[in-house]
Amino acid sequence: MIIMSFDEKYFSTHTYADITFAKYSMYWWSNRFYAMLARRYGRQGGRFLEVGSGMGHLTGQLEDTFQTYGMDLNHWAVKQSKAVVEKSSLQTASAQELPFADSSFNVVIIKHIVEHLPDPQKAIREIGRVTEPGGILILATPNLDSLLKPWKGEKWIGYQDPTHISLKRPAEWLEFIRSAGFSPFKIFSDGFWDVPYIPLIPKQIQKLFFGSLGGFQAMTGLVFLPMKWGESIIVVAGKT
Repeated sequence: MIIMSFDEKYFSTHTYADITFAKYSMYWWSNRFYAMLARRYGRQGGRFLEVGSGMGHLTGQLEDTFQTYGMDLNHWAVKQSKAVVEKSSLQTASAQELPFADSSFNVVIIKHIVEHLPDPQKAIREIGRVTEPGGILILATPNLDSLLKPWKGEKWIGYQDPTHISLKRPAEWLEFIRSAGFSPFKIFSDGFWDVPYIPLIPKQIQKLFFGSLGGFQAMTGLVFLPMKWGESIIVVAGKT
């Protein structure tokens, strides 16, 4: 069994390595895109929560729109976040036991966290509990139904992090979301950015060919990529 330790070492060797503070990196564009979704579907001035807020960059972007809250299991990351956020309330807590009252938030984002959890269904139920009626859930996780996943085989991006202990098919994630009291109304993907997909062809050429649609979606905020056309499934759901 994997013993998860989301500490400074983890943040220096996975998604955040070398790009956390690089403007216009993939990490930067990703946070900008999710901030656009939160502003589009959320209520201005409402309460926003990021579950698994990491280094605080997404939560910090939304301080001008919402009353922002961030939480992460990693004490070190929460401490580092304080250099990024100005007004947000931050704390260390588990996604599976949210320290908030019922119906506390208008928008909750949980971005690439559920795949790390031993009981992701419990975490999604907790999000359902703390989301107000009419509120919004935005969830992202690796996409086992990605069309190009077979091309990558064991090198697929979702398999590269040993703490990905809860990889599931989109249908199962959607069932968890619905059972938590949400109704999904946008189900899409993020494009094919995990180049190379084809041997021998230079990565830069493949990035242009395979990644252009996902890049366009991220830059414009237009949501149009079908669920199977990318490495992640992204769900926007309303609390019923």
